[in-house]
Amino acid sequence: MGAWRIVGLLSGTSMDGIDVAVGDLWLDGDTVHLRPLGHDELAFPPGLRTRLLSALPPAELTAHDLCVLDTEIGQEFAAAARHAIDTLAAGRADVVASLGQTLYHWVENGQARGTLQIGQPAWIAEATNLPVIADLRARDVAAGGHGAPLAAVIDTLWLADGAGPERTRIALNIGGIANITVVGSGRPLAYDTGPGNALLDLAATRVTGGAATHDVDGALAARGSVRAEILDALLDDDYFTAPPPKSTGKEHFNAALLDRALAGLAVDDADLLATLTEFTAVTIADACLGHRPHDVLVSGGGGANPTLMAALRRHLDPQGVAVSTSDSLGLPASSKEAHLTALIGFLTWVGLPGNVPSSTGATGPRTLGTIVPGGRPLALPEPAAHPVRRLRVHPHDSTADRDHQEAPCTQSTS
Repeated sequence: MGAWRIVGLLSGTSMDGIDVAVGDLWLDGDTVHLRPLGHDELAFPPGLRTRLLSALPPAELTAHDLCVLDTEIGQEFAAAARHAIDTLAAGRADVVASLGQTLYHWVENGQARGTLQIGQPAWIAEATNLPVIADLRARDVAAGGHGAPLAAVIDTLWLADGAGPERTRIALNIGGIANITVVGSGRPLAYDTGPGNALLDLAATRVTGGAATHDVDGALAARGSVRAEILDALLDDDYFTAPPPKSTGKEHFNAALLDRALAGLAVDDADLLATLTEFTAVTIADACLGHRPHDVLVSGGGGANPTLMAALRRHLDPQGVAVSTSDSLGLPASSKEAHLTALIGFLTWVGLPGNVPSSTGATGPRTLGTIVPGGRPLALPEPAAHPVRRLRVHPHDSTADRDHQEAPCTQSTS
């Protein structure tokens, strides 16, 4: 089986734009190999992001509004895929994988009942002439899982060789929602710890009157002090005591929750951001320390916030837990989730499961997603003969495995 060039697309719970990555992926026995070719971040038009955010609960959305958003997000994803193929992939790719934009995650009594990602994949197929693998969460939910965090599949493979009974490692992603994958003794475990940037971004937008959509470099928070009464009110949430596997989103950690915690209180702008930064750090650290890790490897937008990272280290360093970024093991921290999407797309393409049941709660492994054909009749490769157990990441300029460098299976999309 040769290499397949996969474009991975997603927009996270921060809803600020599209992350896109391109990689060559191939199998060698029980190892999947990934050579990242590049990544980019493309912002949504301001008006579209505003309408996306205003569509979140507790807002009500008409069928017309949902149709328009699904179409417009699909068109933005199509443009992002075309951009990535032209600028990162030398005009050649085989498959596009899209996680879309999560608009709602339906959870009742700790069980995921459904999940909605928008960004109609037909627009991507039309723009690229390539098959598109999309709707990647729904099959796991149908199998009794949460459909999240799907990051467990890349983390368990990526950290497989460095973890074991005496060495527990945690991969942490801080997007709008923060999630961890625990790899070491026992079965891999992954779950959402709670808010990452969700409440921080909401507060920054409010206090700047919309001039900023996030606390740039954590500067506001760095000037403030933590308000203990607000922090305690935020921590008094049943989500944090619920056992994993579990998942959450902006349908829970949103403006209504923040307003309840602030009810009747006057708070300085900087103090509010400092308190919310501490809230994110405390909930992440508490979840991590419950697994006694050797180290924590951080990815996602929150890793670029020095105030948040300092708060996280303040809670983890005294417990002997080293904190670094995923870059130290070859996966770019700013694009790890886009490479995750490409990996899931590849696994689906070659007939392998893309979920980790012990992490999502599904009743078993499942091949994920639905496939929209491209400009040619759909022709899937021969299914892989063996399950995969590890991921090896190659530098972009590596000369190893040169037979894969040219990605012989790739096709022009022009």
